[in-house]
Amino acid sequence: MARRGEANNRLDDAARAGWLYYVAGRTQDEIATVMGISRQSAQRLVSLAMSERLIKVRLDHPIAACLEAAAGLRDKYGLKHVEVVPSDPGSTSTTVGIAEAGAAEIERWLKSSEPQVLAIGTGRTLKAAVDQLPPMECPQHRIVSLTGNIGLDGSAAYYNVIFSMADAVKARHFPMPLPVLAASAEEREVLHSQSLVQVALKLGAEANVAFVGVGELGPDAPLCQDGFLAQDEMAGLTKAGAAGEICGWMFDHDGALLSGSFNERVASVPLPPRDRASVIGLAKGQRKYEALRAAVKGGIINGLITDEATAIYLLNA
Repeated sequence: MARRGEANNRLDDAARAGWLYYVAGRTQDEIATVMGISRQSAQRLVSLAMSERLIKVRLDHPIAACLEAAAGLRDKYGLKHVEVVPSDPGSTSTTVGIAEAGAAEIERWLKSSEPQVLAIGTGRTLKAAVDQLPPMECPQHRIVSLTGNIGLDGSAAYYNVIFSMADAVKARHFPMPLPVLAASAEEREVLHSQSLVQVALKLGAEANVAFVGVGELGPDAPLCQDGFLAQDEMAGLTKAGAAGEICGWMFDHDGALLSGSFNERVASVPLPPRDRASVIGLAKGQRKYEALRAAVKGGIINGLITDEATAIYLLNA
């Protein structure tokens, strides 16, 4: 208990030092004086505030090259919404930058005074974005999960985002009380006939905006890593021409949903109609290139938040 208290006190000090440095604009020498510590201790506390993600930075100045790339993607693929953030060549993170931009866009929708239905997918990037949201009171909105929150073994799906969102956003949340994949098409029909599931299906069809992750395929794909697909099943799907997935829905290199038994087992809510709703994908990185290209080419998504390197690939593809 004593160690836990010491850790909490240190985080309190780090938060105070971080606020003084990034918000109040104090120097590290000034922070040391205000807090009664050495300059080296102040420097360590500011670094700790960053490493523990107590500080969340948003850049308000638009970067011309990113704006040009976004305009090019909008024109080439007929997208409703595009945001391109700078790339960090030295980073291996698949979420930094686009998670912050995604959080800002989700927050913009949540700030609407008009009632909105927001549909939320799943995945690491989307969870990272939702974790950036500040506490908000939004009783006028409804938020529905597009995917089931139960794994094949009955355990909770770790990257199901709606529960993380419910911690920050005070609105009516509608989880999808189903597995991500049903055992068969017949089982899915039975599950979808349940009254609680019907509510989620109806809300998904009415959604004004959907935020989704875009999953790549292959042996290291999230669906395999998270235990939803065996390696032989994944190999069969890629052999059949699958290029990517969104909320479990498999699509080919032209962005058309695959026909066959797999998509008939997907228990996710169908994506809302793109002629009426915004369906915004959050993804970046070379592993996502083919899946993203297919998704924007086929109109599976009509909005995109990505980084500069990925945007350049999509413009040249």
